[in-house]
Amino acid sequence: MAQFEYKVVPAPTKGLKAKGVKSNQDRFANALETVMNELAADNWEYLRTDSLPAEEREGLMGKTTVFQNMLVFRRTVAVEVAAEDTPTAEERVTEALEAPEPPKQITQQPAEVPRPDPAVAAE
Repeated sequence: MAQFEYKVVPAPTKGLKAKGVKSNQDRFANALETVMNELAADNWEYLRTDSLPAEEREGLMGKTTVFQNMLVFRRTVAVEVAAEDTPTAEERVTEALEAPEPPKQITQQPAEVPRPDPAVAAE
């Protein structure tokens, strides 16, 4: 399963001037496009835009709630295998050298079966 990391940045509030961009809408779109392309260059994938409430101070003692527009991006994170789980080449060589020798095969001769004494068997 892929793992992701997320980045949340404020959406632009002003347009960005550029050559050939005349209207306020076009300038705003240019500002948004610029932010998205800069993050895409670092492998961030645009996910969504959220409007979230935030409390701000109003005057000396008052507070008011305003909504902030946030751009949400994500990118995949490479899952690293813990170093302790994977032995290094040196550890594998050391283990092989320290491994016990395989047991020697013991060949066992059949035990001699005692033969009955003919003198005892005649009785």
